[in-house]
Amino acid sequence: MSAGGTGSRRLLARNRNFRALMISSTFGVFGNAVAAVALPVIAAVELDASDFAVAALAGMTFLPWLLFGLLIGVWVDRLPRRPVMLAALAVRVLVLALLPLGYWLGFLTTPLLFAAAFVAGVASVFFQLADAAVVQQAVTADELMEGNGLITGWGAAADAAGRSMAGWLTSAVGASNTLMVQLATSVVSLVSLRRLDVAEVVQPQSDRRILQEMSDGLRYTFSTAPLRAILLNAALWNLGGNIAASLLVVLVLRTLGESEVWLGLLLAAASVGGAVGGTTANSLGERFGSGPLWRWSMVPGVIGYASLLVITPGWGMLWGVLGMFVMGASVAWNIVVGSSFRQRVCPPGMMGRLGAASRMVSWGMLALASLLAGVLAETIGVREAVVVGVVIACLAPLVALLGPLRGVRRLEDLVEAPEPDARSGASRNS
Repeated sequence: MSAGGTGSRRLLARNRNFRALMISSTFGVFGNAVAAVALPVIAAVELDASDFAVAALAGMTFLPWLLFGLLIGVWVDRLPRRPVMLAALAVRVLVLALLPLGYWLGFLTTPLLFAAAFVAGVASVFFQLADAAVVQQAVTADELMEGNGLITGWGAAADAAGRSMAGWLTSAVGASNTLMVQLATSVVSLVSLRRLDVAEVVQPQSDRRILQEMSDGLRYTFSTAPLRAILLNAALWNLGGNIAASLLVVLVLRTLGESEVWLGLLLAAASVGGAVGGTTANSLGERFGSGPLWRWSMVPGVIGYASLLVITPGWGMLWGVLGMFVMGASVAWNIVVGSSFRQRVCPPGMMGRLGAASRMVSWGMLALASLLAGVLAETIGVREAVVVGVVIACLAPLVALLGPLRGVRRLEDLVEAPEPDARSGASRNS
């Protein structure tokens, strides 16, 4: 919680490091939003890929979390995070630049598209783990809810703008050419991060084996009831919700026969909802308690995804726009509260491994969901696969409402997260 209700303007004005992270994050999210729309449209329209391939493509950016998340988390804890973030952004720029180049020169193929998405996903693992660790050190513990709310809210607004623009650009200039926007925003993020100057906390170099440190991170992630409940809630939501989300392109462009413009509006509505959720999370948490906010956040989210089952061509798409807005706000409330709690209780030298282990489970579900969505679409149909996703997503709020945190009003008052093993302690490295 923000002590004394510190205003967002004051936080941005007085904290140069937080301001640099905000600029980098906002432009990065904008570019990623453009790519998130462009990549499946490249597969569906320019390469005429199968429904399975279009749905599975979304999982390629998340599969690295499942395969390499823990290992990369160890490296992030051992290295200064700023150089890691800069290198990850540079790799992402180079890899995604291959796609418009391949389109212009005629060598763009579905395997190349999958490979580029996977390598860009690996770079994102490095970047996001380092970014979460730096945010923890750029603000005070009492500013975490406020800082994460601002980053989530501004990021969601940028995501909305990026997806709306991408929906129009893919129709106007082609999906591959639209990726040039993502390349430009990545350069802005690089420039902003060069201004970052944080006294970083990294794990001291030791002769401990990487497997031992990976085990430490996984064990710490499941060490307390709050951490376990937050992780299970996120995993179930990502598994169910991403089955529906992975099929959105196929549902809109093929099943309903609508244009990329409506696709962009649906995705943008979710992001606008996320902006509202991110910017209101801190005040709602102060008013109602972070515990109730986290527990009830996914209930309207399920209803939002269920709206995809009733959309029809034309003005009937507006039901989906409204539902995706509600879903976006719900997810933002959940993310802000959950991530702030983890950052508050986790020692800085363990942050990379905690983030890696948590996202290996929760974001690994995104990869599995995309593959499952593709299989379901081919076997039982697109709309029926969305139904399966919504049913699974319903389990997430049940875990929150009936689980071990059902009576907790302020999650930030829980201090039962254990200290890490003495062998993996942290030291300050300026």
